[in-house]
Amino acid sequence: MALKPTTCKDAIARWEKAKEETAAEAKVIELQFQWPPIEKMDGALSTLVNCEKLSLSSNMIDKIAGIAGMRNLKILSLGRNYIKSLAGIETVADTLEELWISYNSIDKLKGVGALKNLRIFYISNNTIKEWAEFNRLQECPALRDLVFIGNPLCENQPDVETWRTQASNRLQQITKLDGIPIVRDTD
Repeated sequence: MALKPTTCKDAIARWEKAKEETAAEAKVIELQFQWPPIEKMDGALSTLVNCEKLSLSSNMIDKIAGIAGMRNLKILSLGRNYIKSLAGIETVADTLEELWISYNSIDKLKGVGALKNLRIFYISNNTIKEWAEFNRLQECPALRDLVFIGNPLCENQPDVETWRTQASNRLQQITKLDGIPIVRDTD
């Protein structure tokens, strides 16, 4: 008999029971490693109105959804899922400062430009192959810290220095790439 996936509502209820807190009042909600895994982000997440950090890492989620009511969300952690695009992220674009979405199947960055306050973007080990997609990050003026290693685009460069030079030249606003500070000539 196959196990039914955990719903966001069930995961939230489990979290409340374990923490003895009301999820709607909490600032940090961690729903990673659910068993059975969560497969869909749904409207139950919109009840988390005070949540500033939401972790749904290490589940089986295939798309971003259900977060429109999260008016205070600053950090969203979706690493190690099956997400294929950033569609749905725009509903939290005004508040989101950090997006941790490494180890997914994202090959396009369409929609990333809506994230005007995004400072930290961890998107390593996805499937981005083209500079045209990478260049969309130029639309994120607040971006300072980018982890992009493990994407085909990065891996297809002749060496790490070529990658770092190309990436930092394209994204003048970043100060850290793949965990290493960027040193720019100031003259």
